[in-house]
Amino acid sequence: MSHLAVIRTKNQPYKLVKEINGKYFAIPGLDTLSDALKLKLSELKKIYEGVSNQELDGELIAPVSVDIEVWGAGVTYQRSRDARKEESGIPDVYQLVYEADRPEIFFKATARRTVGHGADIGIREDATASVPEPEVAIVLNRFAELIGMSICNDMTSRNIEGENPLYLSQAKIYFGSNAIGPMIRPIWEIFDHDKLDIYAKIERNGAIIWQASTSLKALNRSFDDLIQYLFRCQHFPVGVLLSTGTGIVPPLDISLESGDVVTITVDQIGTLVNKVVTTPLNINDRIK
Repeated sequence: MSHLAVIRTKNQPYKLVKEINGKYFAIPGLDTLSDALKLKLSELKKIYEGVSNQELDGELIAPVSVDIEVWGAGVTYQRSRDARKEESGIPDVYQLVYEADRPEIFFKATARRTVGHGADIGIREDATASVPEPEVAIVLNRFAELIGMSICNDMTSRNIEGENPLYLSQAKIYFGSNAIGPMIRPIWEIFDHDKLDIYAKIERNGAIIWQASTSLKALNRSFDDLIQYLFRCQHFPVGVLLSTGTGIVPPLDISLESGDVVTITVDQIGTLVNKVVTTPLNINDRIK
């Protein structure tokens, strides 16, 4: 088993490496994930499977690069449709998009707004109800080819989106709202990639307060369908990550609190763990 991973080294903030048994190795000719996603799948696989003995040290971070975008898909599972209808004062829009030919696709994050495994994720200070959305993220090259898979926690301010669907961007796009990791499993190493099981739990003070599971088999749309719509009228010169929606939504009486720990596991891909913190209203003033 191996992974595409991104580490922070002394000289490179987003260094792409090949991970094998916890060790990181340079990939000849590829410095960043953007470099990899400029290649055809067959070209990347050939380079990736080549021999590299240059071991590197660094801190594992989110598998992104400075210029890669993260997008999301919504209401792609029946459970997600039902949960959005429960939360919203305008429930019909979620039923309509679940049944429509065109999926809900939205911009989610840049590298600056994305954290990796073991890092803190945020809940908005002005939100009264926030939940994790455990999802499979697919990694696409500039040619719209699926090259690998990772895990995404698409954090959502439930009450803000529920108040009005037009508040979606405020509910989903804020500092600390996106976690991806721990690494990217190459697609050619994944067996039955469209049937993987997904598990999630929230822990508070060491006790599990909620847990659930689902499977990609329950996804209402195919990867091909989502990819085709994502690339319509869009240009992704260095590829893109697409989080494919959640089939696991906590009940209405569950809301994240600062100090909670969210764990998401996907078969054959790995486990993403993040501690919850509060993103303050004046975060812009606090970051130098």
